[in-house]
Amino acid sequence: MREIIRQGLIEMGLDKRVSPIAPEHLTRYGLMLLEKNAVMNLTAIREADDVARLHMLDCAALLGCCDFAGKRLLDVGTGAGFPGMVLKILTPSLDVTLLDSLQKRLSWLDEVIAVLALQNIRTVHGRAEECAAESGFREQFDLVTSRAVADLRVLCELCLPYVKVGGQMLAMKSTGSTEETDAAGRAVSILGGRMLPAYDYVIPGTEIAHRVVRIEKIAPTPAKYPRRFSQIKKSPL
Repeated sequence: MREIIRQGLIEMGLDKRVSPIAPEHLTRYGLMLLEKNAVMNLTAIREADDVARLHMLDCAALLGCCDFAGKRLLDVGTGAGFPGMVLKILTPSLDVTLLDSLQKRLSWLDEVIAVLALQNIRTVHGRAEECAAESGFREQFDLVTSRAVADLRVLCELCLPYVKVGGQMLAMKSTGSTEETDAAGRAVSILGGRMLPAYDYVIPGTEIAHRVVRIEKIAPTPAKYPRRFSQIKKSPL
C-alpha cells in the first residue's frame, strides 16, 4: 500500500507538496480501515491496493485543484474520513472538521486521529442541514468538501451555507456528471455561489476518471437555507 501511495503522489506531481511522512500515515490509516471494516461497514473496498488507489490517491488528487495550506476545511458526510482525513494527513497545516451523522464512524476516526497524533482536526456528530444554522459553523470555512453520493443540487444546499464568502465548495464526482452540474446552476446561484472550471483527473494506476466540481462563494447564503432534509430531497433547488 505504501509504495502505491508514494508512486501515485509522484505521478500526480504532489510528492514535493505533501508531508514527507504522509505515505506512512496514509498506509497506517488504510490498514486500520481494513481491520475495522471486518466488524463495521466503513467501505465496500476490501483489498489493500484498492484502498491505496481508490480512497487515498483519489482523495489526494484534490490537492491539484486549489491551495489547502493553512486553510480551514469542513468535510460534510465524511464517512470513513474521505476526503477530509486524507487531506489533513497530506497537509498538516490544514485545520479540519469531520462532520457525520453516525457516531460510531466518528469514534473510529477519533482513534485514527489519536494513533497518528494529528493536531487541529476534530470530529463533529450532527446532521449537515442542522449544524449549518449554528454560528460556529455557518460561513466559517475556507473549503467545504463532500464525497457523498447525492445529487449536486442537494449537496449544494447542504454544503454552501458553511462556506465563507471567497471560499470554495469542492464536490467529488465522476466525469460523467456534466448534466448534473448544469442542472445545479440555479441552486448554486440561489445559495450565493458561482461555478468555477471543474478539475478532472485520472486516479494513478487506473483508468478511472473523476472530477472535482468547484463552486466559489460570492455572497452570503440566504438564512432560510438549508431547509429540512425531507424538503431538500423532495424539492431540490
